[in-house]
Amino acid sequence: MSRFPNMVRHFITALLFLSLPAMAEPPKIDHVSARQAENGTWRFSVTISHPDTGWDHYADAWRVLDMDGKELGTRALAHPHVDEQPFTRSLSNVRIPEGVKRVQVQARDKPGGWNPKTEIITLK
Repeated sequence: MSRFPNMVRHFITALLFLSLPAMAEPPKIDHVSARQAENGTWRFSVTISHPDTGWDHYADAWRVLDMDGKELGTRALAHPHVDEQPFTRSLSNVRIPEGVKRVQVQARDKPGGWNPKTEIITLK
């Protein structure tokens, strides 16, 4: 009889442990394209994968950074993409300082924050 409470406790602990990886998974940048416009600004299109579950847990932004980490532009994502994975969104009119040849793109989710992993893009 005393084994039953231990089995239940271990079962509940296992269920909680198995649910953690999905909640902790940061947004992943699958693809980035960058194109310079005639006015000299840049347009970035970024494809992201993330296990969005709804308003409490979803990829909510991505940004372009220089190689020193200075933010050059941010694209807020206004809603969860539960049924649209992966998804692509663009940001235009990003000003890249003269002489900059490489930038980083970083994704964020709610509630996890900015993914420390970035994708480095060489501008052509």
